[in-house]
Amino acid sequence: MPIRILLVDDHAVVRQGLKMFLSLDSDLQVVGEAENGEDAIRLTRALHPDVVLMDLLMPVMDGSTATALIRREFPETEVIALTSVLEDEAIMKAMRAGATGYLLKDTQAEELRRAITRPLPPVRCNSRPRSPPVCSAKCVFPKAPKN
Repeated sequence: MPIRILLVDDHAVVRQGLKMFLSLDSDLQVVGEAENGEDAIRLTRALHPDVVLMDLLMPVMDGSTATALIRREFPETEVIALTSVLEDEAIMKAMRAGATGYLLKDTQAEELRRAITRPLPPVRCNSRPRSPPVCSAKCVFPKAPKN
């Protein structure tokens, strides 16, 4: 069963590029696309993705706010923050909101794939177990909270 992914970015070209790359891997399935945080929450409720790739700076609702709401309602869903700049405050806000990690948008395709496919430790729900993605210099994944 492929890992189901929701892409969230206000730039269509970014979503299209991510979708094109991710569609090359039979273990990954892009199930939806959103252009802001409100759409991300609505689509998470409807599609139940395993992973949400979340831009942080978007109109209507930013990625950190959407991340907090998604993780509260769907703790089994991973949210990986995507950002174009390494800005400590924005990244820390996303991590405090519940992002399971972050990646810079200029990360290599294989690093993105590893971040999505590496399992996370089991969470308090009946979803498939997952564990923290392999890290590189451009991605950070905190230890999972103890249950």
